[in-house]
Amino acid sequence: MVTPFAADGSIDHEQLAADAHRLEDAGVTGLVPVGSTGESATLTHDEHIDVVETVVDAVDVPVVAGAGSNATHEAVSLAQRSVDAGADAVLLISPYYNRPEPAGMEAHYRRIADEVDAPQIIYNVPGRTGRNIAVDTAVSLARHENIVGYKAASGDLGRIGEVAERTRDEDFAVLSGDDALTLPIMSVGGTGVISVAGNVEPERVVRLVDRAADDEYAAARDVHHELGPLFRALFAESNPVPVKHALELRGHGTANFRDPLSRADDATIDLLESVLSDLDGDTA
Repeated sequence: MVTPFAADGSIDHEQLAADAHRLEDAGVTGLVPVGSTGESATLTHDEHIDVVETVVDAVDVPVVAGAGSNATHEAVSLAQRSVDAGADAVLLISPYYNRPEPAGMEAHYRRIADEVDAPQIIYNVPGRTGRNIAVDTAVSLARHENIVGYKAASGDLGRIGEVAERTRDEDFAVLSGDDALTLPIMSVGGTGVISVAGNVEPERVVRLVDRAADDEYAAARDVHHELGPLFRALFAESNPVPVKHALELRGHGTANFRDPLSRADDATIDLLESVLSDLDGDTA
């Protein structure tokens, strides 16, 4: 989920709740507030918890709160506060900037899992953090009873497929963290997606995942190709700049950001208008 802001930079909780209702009504099976798409890096911890509480209060589907940090003690605190606020699970980005070696990465996640008794999804996004979670580390962590999933956003299908292969006997979900790779990831053992495009086209993203989960790959591929231009447009600039503009174009709030993010340039907005018009035409 995005975090909607008012013109003065405060969190627009009314729009946030409306977005949560809209996504639930579209058939999503869970909501993920305060992740990177939710501009969590610019929220205070108190604001972070306020967002979690608003989403929890708005819907009946599970809520997975973004709660990671590059300081282990801070990640423990934020994860516990999110669970206390009603989150059903937490999504934990790997430590960024300080770039730990595999032993430090595993110790980081194990400490959070040991100290916070809630389901946890580890999140590999080296493009933002500067470090991959090693496959052996992910496989080892999958054996911890509180670590239930792996959000895969490395772009390396071989690495992702190996994690799925080596954890297939565990109660452990491999989830795409890259909309454009959802279908191929599901073909090698993934079970769904934590989606950016789902903010804009939730029904189609649900359809894509459902078809792939039912092994209806031809039908899933058709939806994948319908959504391909949107997948690309949403990363024409840094996420979540394009997705907020897409939501604004669809009438779901205003594309306001906190520094250092800013509104998109005209070329990106023109691209989004074209892509959304084509999708609306397909719907008609």
